[in-house]
This record gives sequence, C-alpha cells and structure tokens, in this order.
Amino acid sequence: MPIKIAFLASRTISSESVLKCYDWATEQKMLDRCVVSGFHSKLEKDVLHFLLKTQTPTILVLGRSPYKKLPQEFEGAVIDGLLQIVSVSNSPRQTKETARLRNEYIISIADEIVFASLNEQSSLYPLYRQVKTLNKPVTLL
Repeated sequence: MPIKIAFLASRTISSESVLKCYDWATEQKMLDRCVVSGFHSKLEKDVLHFLLKTQTPTILVLGRSPYKKLPQEFEGAVIDGLLQIVSVSNSPRQTKETARLRNEYIISIADEIVFASLNEQSSLYPLYRQVKTLNKPVTLL
C-alpha cells in the first residue's frame, strides 16, 4: 500500500503557490503515493485533475452525502481502482461542520500532510497548528 498523503488547500491561494502545487501533484505518481483530499477548493480540483491524468492512486473524501450518480469524469478512475470515494456525512450539502469533519478524517488516515500556501487568516490555519502537534510529517508548499 502506498503512503497516504493528505493535500489541503484554502479557497484563496497565492498565484506563485499554484504552480508549486501542480508540480507537486505530478510528482506523486513517481513517488508511489496515494493522495487523500476533499478536492473541494478550485486548486484541490485542479490537483485532482493532475492526479487522475497521471494515474496516481487517490482517495476523494466528501463532506456531504455520497454521489447518487458518479460524475462521468470519475468513472474510469473508479473502475480502474485508482480513485476511491468516501463520504463522512449524510448531509445533502457540505457545510462548515461537515468540511471540518472531512478534513479531520483526511488527517486521521494520512501518513503525511501537505498544505498549499497558508496564512493566519485561512480557515485551514487552526487545523495546520493542530496537525503540527501530531507525530506526522507536515509540509507547507
């Protein structure tokens, strides 16, 4: 089983960090890693695109109820066993609370955690501070 790497990115991110995240995403296949994320923010969705394109094992964690119909762009990856989809809530829509639960679940199953660029105003910053106290490697891109 490959090492599981959590990838978390805020809705707002510096433009110079975007390219770093794209490069990071394309490296994960060569490093034999599985990337775990909610893939909810714009950048996370872009990273998911790179991961699926490079056939990197990926776990998509939903902060809402499971899909009633699997999105077409995920069908091939699910069939090929490259994409696993997990839901941590039965809520029809993601809320702040279900997003928090999703992120905590992602952190709990990951061996390492990667945050895209972060500032103290980010909603992910408290989670970053919390994660720094765990015995897991944490990277800030």
